[in-house]
Amino acid sequence: MTPIAITFLVLAIVVVWGGLTASVIFLSRQPERAEFPAGGTDDHREDAGPVERDT
Repeated sequence: MTPIAITFLVLAIVVVWGGLTASVIFLSRQPERAEFPAGGTDDHREDAGPVERDT
């Protein structure tokens, strides 16, 4: 392998694994919310199909 190929290989590995590491750290510090702000209503329709429009 040429030195430029090795450089790009190392750069790609750092970008991929660095992004994974940053994502894991971010999610460990700010996990998913348990509560959501008041607002929309939840529609508990179990048999909701696709929207049918008369065009």
